[in-house]
Amino acid sequence: MTHLAVEGLSKRFGQFVALQSMDLTVSDGQFLGLFGPNGAGKSTLIRLLATLATPTEGAIRLDGDPLDEASETIRGRLGVVTHDTMLYDDLTARENLRLHARLHGVDADRCGSLLDRVGLTHRASERPNAFSHGMRKRLSFARALLHDPDVLLLDEPYAGLDQRAAATLSSVLTEFSDRLVVMATHDFDRGFGHCDRAVVLDRGRVQLDERADEYADHDAFERAYREAVGLEAEP
Repeated sequence: MTHLAVEGLSKRFGQFVALQSMDLTVSDGQFLGLFGPNGAGKSTLIRLLATLATPTEGAIRLDGDPLDEASETIRGRLGVVTHDTMLYDDLTARENLRLHARLHGVDADRCGSLLDRVGLTHRASERPNAFSHGMRKRLSFARALLHDPDVLLLDEPYAGLDQRAAATLSSVLTEFSDRLVVMATHDFDRGFGHCDRAVVLDRGRVQLDERADEYADHDAFERAYREAVGLEAEP
């Protein structure tokens, strides 16, 4: 069983404290939605979980192994989509995925099926520098799924997607019901619709951590969110 544990996690950038003494655990079958205002620490947490940054204090463990000293084997269990799509613009969309497949020992045939899954088969021979932001995001999502990761880490995956692409992403995410997913999002509707656990961050701290089914509906959760981050209730 996959188990991700955050223990006393803090991250500072100079005098700015992005995360403060955070403790959090997530296990297989949980879809954790991270909500919070800009600057709350959501993206910082995703980057730390993805080993793209190192903690100032504390530790992150995947099945007991520290991620800050992660081997390639442990990193290979993570699928990551961040604001920075981290694509190679001198390679085509297909070549980007094939390179990732070689790095993870994945059959190259899987590249074609994933390009089709995210609606990019017709652009497979083009370079990502000719793509819109939404198309780049879809390609990075295909790359994140290519090696069938145990843990999926998503930072604002719906940002820049049109309605059709967003529907495709939602469909794909339903296939990860048995995996561990952490998604940071400002999209209350889709975020709450996917998650079975909702965590609200503000000023680098966890302000709310509840099962999604504790709330009657999306509106009830949004009211709890506004209270957690000190916003006035909407009229």
